[in-house]
Amino acid sequence: MIDKDLLAILACPKCKGPVKYKEAEEGLACEACMLLYEIRDNIPVMVIEEARELSKENGA
Repeated sequence: MIDKDLLAILACPKCKGPVKYKEAEEGLACEACMLLYEIRDNIPVMVIEEARELSKENGA
């Protein structure tokens, strides 16, 4: 789980839009870019080059 205060200030580094916590994927998802930013050791890795693409089946 990620701190709600931290989640409120985080934004997608690519489009600057909001991100949503996805517990099943253990990361933060940007619906606009369809990218998932992993959370490693309770730290969000907000690096575009390290993000994974989300499929439409996974839902963002």
